[in-house]
Amino acid sequence: MDLKEKEFNVFVAIIPFIVMIFAMLIAVIVLKVDPHIPLVIGTATASIVALTAGYKWKEIEEFMYKGIKLALPAIIIILLVGLVIGSWIGGGVVASMIYYGLLIINPTYFLVTILIICGIVSLATGSSWSTMATIGVAGMGIGMSMGISPAITAGAVISGSYFGDKMSPLSDTTNLASGLTHTDLFDHIKHMMWTTIPGLIISLIAFFFIGFNVIDTKTFDTNSVNTMLVTMQDNFVISPWLLLVPVLVVVFILFKMPAAPALFMGAVMGFLCHFFVQGGAFSSAVDTLTNGFELTSGNEAVDKLFTRGGLMDMMYTVSMTIVAMTFAGIMEYSGMLKSIMEQILKIAKGTFGLITSTLFSALFVNATCSEQYISIVVPSRMYLRSFVEKNLDTRNLSRSLEDGGTLTSVFIPWNTCGVYIFGTLGVAAWEYGPYAILNFSVPIIAMILAATGIGIKKISDEEKENLLTEIYGTDKNPNAANATL
Repeated sequence: MDLKEKEFNVFVAIIPFIVMIFAMLIAVIVLKVDPHIPLVIGTATASIVALTAGYKWKEIEEFMYKGIKLALPAIIIILLVGLVIGSWIGGGVVASMIYYGLLIINPTYFLVTILIICGIVSLATGSSWSTMATIGVAGMGIGMSMGISPAITAGAVISGSYFGDKMSPLSDTTNLASGLTHTDLFDHIKHMMWTTIPGLIISLIAFFFIGFNVIDTKTFDTNSVNTMLVTMQDNFVISPWLLLVPVLVVVFILFKMPAAPALFMGAVMGFLCHFFVQGGAFSSAVDTLTNGFELTSGNEAVDKLFTRGGLMDMMYTVSMTIVAMTFAGIMEYSGMLKSIMEQILKIAKGTFGLITSTLFSALFVNATCSEQYISIVVPSRMYLRSFVEKNLDTRNLSRSLEDGGTLTSVFIPWNTCGVYIFGTLGVAAWEYGPYAILNFSVPIIAMILAATGIGIKKISDEEKENLLTEIYGTDKNPNAANATL
């Protein structure tokens, strides 16, 4: 199917997005209901616009199927995370992580500590999702035990996890951004330091002061923490040996085992701990994998902390992902998104305009297509030639794609990253958004650097011609970019 035959006026192409956002604002802010139906409304609107452009319903269905297919790897990981959380709670793994964390971590420095730990683990594994599903889950429990707002703790976990993911040579988004822009992987990582390291420093300073404000060590209620410790001991077998389970999962990923089998092995180990270490019935351990773990200790705070997980606990997240990707599929494959992006490209003037347009285009794709990978792929197709022709090294584009695509995905509630975080950490995007400090500070820093010229890598005219030949061959047609990427 040749999608180039369908051209949309930009004002027509943007209608589905406007309708969806308007419906989302009414549903979430006014009616305070879930965002699924606004996404359905957006999908219906996009379908109508596509039909009026001449597409047949069979073709529109195919667009939706393609969109869902893009999200299938994410859906598999989401389901596996449900298994991991349920089995680790039932197996006492999460209880042990929280128990020893409460004994070791100073409440005042907890937020800085959890940010650094998540950053190190994510940097080593290349996966923000795996880090949040392991270290992040435990960190949320420790934060709740200390009386820290879940939104603040989630912000620290997300900031650390996405720092490591963004800067790791093992990260899929890092490899994707460098590969699509024909940039050396390690040149790409080095160039990202200009924006990401200042963002990390800002985050550490901010969480250092937040930690002092949210917890006063002089008035900190140690009795409530001690009560939680006792309650956990009464209901779980607490052992440092159980900490080997998350350690082994991290080791598996370090040795380049894909995330899905690594998480599955983690779920298996948690299941065995539930049965052999905690002494749970075999049927109970199996049921926990499906329906999650339920604790009735009489301590409301502890019960809330340990009653979750399982496949069914992730169905909200999975359903939102599927609905969001039907909308994304129509916007992407019908050509509506392309029409919008081309208009953005026309107004990009100079280095600042080009980099800023790339950042906002990636954010826009995150909102319309609900998937961070597309937010890297689509702008890379649209902007690569423009960067090179303006004598800008491709590493400026690869960095901008990650600054605007990878990091901003967490702010969109219906993006696969936003729904994953909600399912894993239990906090919605509009709650943790103000505290995901690294994720919003880095794009701002990127625009400042673009305006000042600091950290912008230029190329000579000779290098430009060589690079254009390397990427596009002898074809001088700007549309060749889409055929080669």
